Amino acid sequence: MADTAVRPENTTDEHADVSLDVDTLTTHLLGKWRDIRLEAREMIKDERFWQIPGQHYEEHRERVFGQTKLLAERGAGARAFPTEYGGLGTQGGNLAGFEELVLADPSLQIKSGVQWGLFTSAIYQLGTKKHWDRWLPDAISLELPGAFAMTETGHGSDVQSIATTATYDPETEEFVIHTPFRGAYKDYLGNAAKHGRAATVFAQLITGGVNYGVHCFFMPIRDEAGEMLPGILSEDDGPKGGLNGVDNGRLAFDHVRVPRENLLNRYGDVAADGTYTSSIASPGRRFFTMLGALVQGRVSLDGAATWGAALALDIAVTYGNQRRQFDDGTGQETVLLDYGKHRRRLIPRIATVYAQAFAHEELLQKFDSVFSGESDTDENRQDLETLAAALKPLSTWNALDTIQEAREACGGQGYLSENRLVGLHQDLDVYATFEGDNNVLLQLVGKRLLGDFAQQFKGKDSAALAAYAAKQGASKFFHGAGLRRLGQTVADLGSTARSVEFGLRGDDQHQLLTDRVQQMVADVGARLNQARKLPPAEAQAVFNENQVDLLDAARAHGELLQWEAFTDAIDQIDHEGTRTVMTWVRDLFGLSLIEEHLSWHIIGGRLSTQRAAALTRYIDRLCTRLRPHAQDLVDAFGFAPEHVRAPIASGAERERQDEARAYYADLRAKGEEPIPEKKARAAS
Repeated sequence: MADTAVRPENTTDEHADVSLDVDTLTTHLLGKWRDIRLEAREMIKDERFWQIPGQHYEEHRERVFGQTKLLAERGAGARAFPTEYGGLGTQGGNLAGFEELVLADPSLQIKSGVQWGLFTSAIYQLGTKKHWDRWLPDAISLELPGAFAMTETGHGSDVQSIATTATYDPETEEFVIHTPFRGAYKDYLGNAAKHGRAATVFAQLITGGVNYGVHCFFMPIRDEAGEMLPGILSEDDGPKGGLNGVDNGRLAFDHVRVPRENLLNRYGDVAADGTYTSSIASPGRRFFTMLGALVQGRVSLDGAATWGAALALDIAVTYGNQRRQFDDGTGQETVLLDYGKHRRRLIPRIATVYAQAFAHEELLQKFDSVFSGESDTDENRQDLETLAAALKPLSTWNALDTIQEAREACGGQGYLSENRLVGLHQDLDVYATFEGDNNVLLQLVGKRLLGDFAQQFKGKDSAALAAYAAKQGASKFFHGAGLRRLGQTVADLGSTARSVEFGLRGDDQHQLLTDRVQQMVADVGARLNQARKLPPAEAQAVFNENQVDLLDAARAHGELLQWEAFTDAIDQIDHEGTRTVMTWVRDLFGLSLIEEHLSWHIIGGRLSTQRAAALTRYIDRLCTRLRPHAQDLVDAFGFAPEHVRAPIASGAERERQDEARAYYADLRAKGEEPIPEKKARAAS
């Protein structure tokens, strides 16, 4: 929407002549599956896919169900599945297209994700060919709408402890699926309240009196007329804080029998006589392998949250480039984005969204390589799960922060439903807790980091760990970043810009971010190592005491991954001006991370207080330097007016401002402008 933007009017920055190629940047942002993303964006230009703000939740549900049928008709739900079932066999491309639906209506993205990313994928990823032949075609075509029945009222992220049971009866060769108490109701399930006719149900598999852990079963829940089948209870979750186009509900089972063949048995099977077998001997590894097969939900949320935040910034920056407020002393009002605070609140968030987008592209390619079979190894699956668990919390939290800041930056206009920001915040709110609560996911990452750390010191005692941790934070005159620990002053190097640029260029940022992760993991690892020989209750207490630090380390690890992905993306850009601007944006992201954790860097001796003060001032300079490029940076997201659909970002505000300015200019030209009271008094 660059043609509707008001550019900065009084820029004197020495870098103002650097140009950015928007089309080149858009190509890089859309990534490997650009064609599929563009195809999806073209499809959702059709207003039949658009959300209607304020629509009653029951009407909204039916509208979204109709939209999902349109997707099925266009083959959008088949991309991930084999060609013999009508699919395209593209895992990464499927998620890329799916993420774009957030621009139309987040409820549509989630509804289709439930149908094809969870229900149908569970059949495909956890079942075998006999299951595929029987159920995949109808699930792909939406002839068989389904729910994904994993979460329970009493157990959300702790799937391993769910209470629903599936007890094998060898006399009838059936599993008896049962909900033993109220806390074991399957809850918050999309498609459960109304549209679903089947469900993939996760339950504790019990045969021969032995519990073999969580497995997945295919279960019909409604007949073709929509009536519940015997023994199945359904409850409607009703209106929610957002995503009201999804019919979330609860399911409970009263000794419901399903055939033995309904066990999705890729990783574990039960013979007719009740004998259990599995290709994975370890119960824990088997469980995590089954859940790992469904990691695509976290991957897709990382992407959808990124594009949701990008949409909010597109609206806020475009509006901020057009809306004027307060006389600048010349009789003209100032464009909002020319104010220092407005730049500071929006431009660093643009940098964060770029970092997220580039990191997500790497995550998506990793996902595709594993799930296509190209590099499907245990190690790669573990890396994929850790990467998804590290990035999904950052992107979903940042989306909420960015949308809220964008809403406030648009004032009262941002609070109108028609401008989408309030609704977008409501819809994306739950992204922070489903497909894995963000803090639980970061704990998973933290434990992986501790495991990798422990491997470096296998066989060494607590003293060695403690010595390592002390050395990391002790009296080295120079740290890995090459920064002086003592005596850092702005006077050493001259101006603010020079002093910071000299010490915090790309390599220095990388070292500081890396050092923070390593130090935090080393500190927690050393403390937890001392608790290894304690009784379980005491060891757990020690872990709880260190849990906050562990989560902080995991978050720092995710931020480092984003910075590295951003840097890798810059290396792929040939256009000189674009590469220069993107380096500034990357620096803004990296330095903002360092500023956010400035107390840690100061306390640990990584930065002096003088350098820290210079850092903050330099971030302000970077925001000023990037001010002329702000509109181009959001235009590069590649959204068409049909994707944005916010009147304040449509050029309407510019028209209002131009009309107002023309009105006052005409009064002045005619000599009819009233004299301000102060001037009138002075004249008398």
